Amino acid sequence: MDSVASVGMVVSVRGAVVDVRFDGQTLPPINTALVVEWDRPDPLVLEVHSHVDRATVRAIALQATAGLARSTAVRATGAPISVPVGDAVLGRLLDVIGEVRDRGPALPPDTPRRGIHNPPPALEDETSTTAMFETGIKVIDLLAPLAQGGKAAMFGGAGVGKTVLVMELIHAMVEKYKGISVFAGVGERSREGHELLLDMQGSGVLARTVLVYGQMNEPPGARWRVPLTALTIAEHFRDQKHQNVLLLMDNVFRFVQAGSELSSLLGRLPSRVGYQPTLATEVASLQERIASVAGAAVTAIQAVYVPADDFTDPAVTAISSHMDSIIMLSRALAAEGFYPAIDPLASSSVLLDPLVVGEEHYRLAERARETLARFKDLQDIIALLGVEELGAGDRLIVKRARRLQRFLSQPFEVTEAFTGTPGRSVSRADTLAGCRAILDGETDDWAESSLYMVGNLDEARQKEASAAKLETAS
Repeated sequence: MDSVASVGMVVSVRGAVVDVRFDGQTLPPINTALVVEWDRPDPLVLEVHSHVDRATVRAIALQATAGLARSTAVRATGAPISVPVGDAVLGRLLDVIGEVRDRGPALPPDTPRRGIHNPPPALEDETSTTAMFETGIKVIDLLAPLAQGGKAAMFGGAGVGKTVLVMELIHAMVEKYKGISVFAGVGERSREGHELLLDMQGSGVLARTVLVYGQMNEPPGARWRVPLTALTIAEHFRDQKHQNVLLLMDNVFRFVQAGSELSSLLGRLPSRVGYQPTLATEVASLQERIASVAGAAVTAIQAVYVPADDFTDPAVTAISSHMDSIIMLSRALAAEGFYPAIDPLASSSVLLDPLVVGEEHYRLAERARETLARFKDLQDIIALLGVEELGAGDRLIVKRARRLQRFLSQPFEVTEAFTGTPGRSVSRADTLAGCRAILDGETDDWAESSLYMVGNLDEARQKEASAAKLETAS
């Protein structure tokens, strides 16, 4: 019998893993979508993961299986899971199987659909780019510039500001960026998803954005497949519409975590630190599809949770090996009140090259790194003996490094409601001018607080002048 018409029945349910028997029929191929024909209003879609024997397939559920009984009929669709793509999904919030979840009208019946399993572009079709993607965030543009058509990841532990940074990047790029944005919420909190939706509605950027969510409270199958759903929508705009796409993912670690949960349910022996043995393959199959072709770039910005602040974790190292720009968030900097809490010494980018950013930018970034690295080396001595015990040269380095650290902090648009400080976006030219002035000693006599949480150097100059006036008046 043809697999399109195959009907089987459930023989076992283990959480998100369901075994389905197709007696005397051709087994549906791997990655085929199965639909459970039950009496619930919500659909239950399964995806074939493996063939257990000649008559049984093992499938992964993309929705909750509570209430699913043995002998329930299951229909094989004969095709992979397909999701709606194209202009109709712009401004909408979808789940892993492409169902609309924003309480808006249903999508038009003629909306094109595309399977979520697609090969990456052929190597000869891929294009590399050296165009900079200016963010307006000083520390990123100076030390870890993003590439248009590249992949960037923000790595950080819990509560150091990954989601805030991704939200700020969305804000910063809306004005300059005229392409399509696709946001994938992978295993994140429902509250964050709701806030992002309201935020985008308020700022008027929702019309050019697609939101795809597989939330924290959903089964591991949904969290495991939701990045592929978002990527499929992005690929349609890239391949069919030839439009540039900004792909934002928060949080890629939850994709790995969902794969690990499923791996345990499938009975596989765990690998290093309890992760699934297929970790590197799963990450590569996702990341290699994020590619640019001639005429259309896919720029990916991903947040990655770092468990227990361990940057040597296998999931973190597997993800970082695919990135062009790596932005590390530091708990120590967050504790000191430096936001964004980006570690300037641990962050890196393939674009920080004199042939790409220019000789001046490269030299300035290297000077900034040297100054901050020397300050870090001296911190133990300062803690024990005080700054006064250092030589004159080292005291000068410490003075400039502390001012540079403060200058690289910046108020964000998305935090204005909490801090009361209006957000600042700083052009690359202003960032370079400010850093040069600090490293050349122009601000040596300024109060450190004048450079903290400001935009460009002119704003810091005004802050310093008004502080001096107050001091004179008192």
